Amino acid sequence: MVKAIEWKDNKIIILDQGRLPIEVSFIQCTDYQMVADAIKKLRIRGAPAIGIAAAMGIAIGAQDIKAGSFDDFMERLEPVMQTMLSTRPTAVNIKWAVERIKKLLSTKRDESVDSLRKLLIDEAKNILKEDVEVNMTIGRWGAEFIKDGDTILTHCNAGSLATGGYGTATAPMLIAKEQGKNIQVIANETRPVLQGARLTAWELMQTDIPVTLITDNTAGALMKKGMIDLAIVGTDRTTKNGDVANKIGTYTVAVLCREHDIPFYVAAPTSSIDFSMNSGELIPIEERHSEEVTTIWGHRVAPEGVNVINLAFDVTPAKYVTAFFTEKGAFRPQDIKKITRGDVDIESIRIK
Repeated sequence: MVKAIEWKDNKIIILDQGRLPIEVSFIQCTDYQMVADAIKKLRIRGAPAIGIAAAMGIAIGAQDIKAGSFDDFMERLEPVMQTMLSTRPTAVNIKWAVERIKKLLSTKRDESVDSLRKLLIDEAKNILKEDVEVNMTIGRWGAEFIKDGDTILTHCNAGSLATGGYGTATAPMLIAKEQGKNIQVIANETRPVLQGARLTAWELMQTDIPVTLITDNTAGALMKKGMIDLAIVGTDRTTKNGDVANKIGTYTVAVLCREHDIPFYVAAPTSSIDFSMNSGELIPIEERHSEEVTTIWGHRVAPEGVNVINLAFDVTPAKYVTAFFTEKGAFRPQDIKKITRGDVDIESIRIK
């Protein structure tokens, strides 16, 4: 299993995804600003992974805080948390991690500052461990929808590199392979940063799952030829009504799947579902630097001065989603809002 991030010897070790697949190298973060920089520069990316990174960044930032009381500690910790929240606005997992940490700390007002520092390290490690377990559970539910002989299309990277381990969209593929199903994957290259080409293709090759790389604008032609059986993607933020924000181009894949009557599945840990947001129209969409489009690996491929729109994400309306794979089961989009309600029998709304 590829490890995107871990806590080791009071340092945060991040696999530098900006250098893959040419070079496997690691960044040793010794302060929270280094973690924030790694998130901003896509050295670590993927909603669950940056949620973990944010929690670890807060924990390492807390180690330098000198405070005489709980309130003083929280006041000094607030800029650290705000720095993490400012790194990537679309993915909800950073917000989720910050809120989880705040809630935990609110129950520990009587603890010493030394205890609070240790508590944050332990909680960050717990978030990492839980994420791996969640991904494996997502995989078991999702694998039920994969048949022997299927060819699966995926977009961007939602594998181990985007999570604590095992991946979200790739988890059903890994479980299906373990079940003895003969499957293969087609990976969109995912312009402009090429997460599909650089990361997903490389990662799947480590698992011996047959993978074929295509340009993003090839997917429709292959669907028309009957070469794709289903699509599975990840999500950076899913709203209460089932709208999905994911890497730019996901909406295109979903529309093509609808046109060709191909199931379009979203692997969504509940940590990436924003139950406070009613629809995808409200999701802030990150726009990144124009050089990601006008250059490739530092080489200019577009004329100087050309106007560029470089949206990092798009929003796929719930009507295009066949089902969500979560750690609680597989659900139709209209039932996503029900899965954390205590008065709903989860079994009754699961699909199989």
